[in-house]
Amino acid sequence: MRLTTKGRFAVTAMIDLALRQNSGPVTLAAISQRQQISLSYLEQLFGKLRRHELVESTRGPGGGYSLGRKAADITVADIIVSVDEPIDATHCAGKENCLGEAGRCMTHELWASLNQRMVEFLDSVTLQKLVDDQLAKGIQIENKPAVKRAISSQPVVKPIRVNAPNSVFALGNAFAKS
Repeated sequence: MRLTTKGRFAVTAMIDLALRQNSGPVTLAAISQRQQISLSYLEQLFGKLRRHELVESTRGPGGGYSLGRKAADITVADIIVSVDEPIDATHCAGKENCLGEAGRCMTHELWASLNQRMVEFLDSVTLQKLVDDQLAKGIQIENKPAVKRAISSQPVVKPIRVNAPNSVFALGNAFAKS
């Protein structure tokens, strides 16, 4: 079994989100910058995570993503499966037709057993455990609150500067000097 970047990035982004969710919704742009993951790729992953209710989105200024459940209730297996990452070491995707019409290969049970153990292991590791591991390593989390834009009920009126004569007499004088 080979875990692709899809699964790795999804788990990494979820750890980042879980570490910072107490400060309010976390933007994908911030996760992208901190974890060096493409913003468009994160948007795709978080769409899948949202459909599986692992994250919730908040729209508008100050919006972003937050966990859909407690970190202790989300497992690594939940994250990987939600982004369509197959957890399968068999050659036949578990269909038992490894050799085509000839049936299963001689090692099918070995790989199927490995699949079962991988799922059991990934299902035993919670997002909260991964967050606690990062905190134990001394990761520094910036305590900057989300920047909120000031919204005024009155439009901002800037004076218009016009470099032109302001009367008929001034216009005549401007032509007289030319």
